[in-house]
Amino acid sequence: MTGATIPTARLGADGPEVGVQGLGCMGMSFAYGPSDAKESLATLDRALELGVTFYDTADVYGAGENERFLSPFFKAHRDEVVVATKFAMSIPPGEPTRRIVRNDRPYIRQAVEASLRRLGIDVIDLYYMHRRDPAVPIEETVGAMAELVREGKVGHLGLSEVTGAELRAAHTVHPIAAVQSEWSLFSRDVEISLVGAAVELGSAVVPYSPLGRGFLTGSFANAEQDLTEGDFRRSQPRFTGENAAANAGLLEPIRTVADAHGASLGQIALAWVQQRAQVHGLPVIPIPGTTKRTRVEENTAATRIVLTGDELSLLEPIAGKVSGDRYADMTFASTSRE
Repeated sequence: MTGATIPTARLGADGPEVGVQGLGCMGMSFAYGPSDAKESLATLDRALELGVTFYDTADVYGAGENERFLSPFFKAHRDEVVVATKFAMSIPPGEPTRRIVRNDRPYIRQAVEASLRRLGIDVIDLYYMHRRDPAVPIEETVGAMAELVREGKVGHLGLSEVTGAELRAAHTVHPIAAVQSEWSLFSRDVEISLVGAAVELGSAVVPYSPLGRGFLTGSFANAEQDLTEGDFRRSQPRFTGENAAANAGLLEPIRTVADAHGASLGQIALAWVQQRAQVHGLPVIPIPGTTKRTRVEENTAATRIVLTGDELSLLEPIAGKVSGDRYADMTFASTSRE
């Protein structure tokens, strides 16, 4: 291997040990506009060289295409990687842009079999409920997921976008190794109740979009003007119009800290997220997404940056000043149920 490898952390009390930073793979075939398959495959290899062993996908990413794309890499490195995928967001036939959230047992069993086929593996290491359907008791959903563990199809269970109360209810049925939610300098909803519950129950937290979907890196200032057609960030309120202009000004404290460390804006944003582990006393394993080798090298280097107390204080107010919601429709975000 070339380059320094990253430290490790454990997914839950009895879960697998993984690199303390994972890799979000969605953008390799979905959501962020055109991607280069060859470079994406090289990025997967480079990430593994750097100690990234935790790879995140979902059945809804490209309607299964992301799982298929990743399959050869997972099969080639099956003993070295921890595979996480998700169910719950069903695409109705003939309506490719519509999503229906399903947490019922028949759908879960159908979804896991389909993911196993696309991934080409025998066991999904970490299987998440992607979004919550409040009409289905979470105990019922987790009970169905627990059956998959007993059958050997799934190694460990995870939940995404849940509240602290929902995590506690789920845990009464089966241990939850990891909870995934958006967590960054721009998005701290997770701290309302989920983080405390995760500490109490021994679950790891897996922050998605720790770079604010790229906005925190300074790579774009207004999604409608700077990003290509088909990039779903063009529909997210905080990245467009007056919200984008206001939020761009919030990057200044990050620039100040970045200059002090000789680091990029993105590295400081990631270092802040990584340091939540010490602040809250639990495993925190962010999954920044990228399709480029240079970015995964930059991102993993952030695990070696330690922010001072003064720097953390400078960054603390940012989230409270952000303009715009995380999604245009917050119905299935955990905040709507707090």
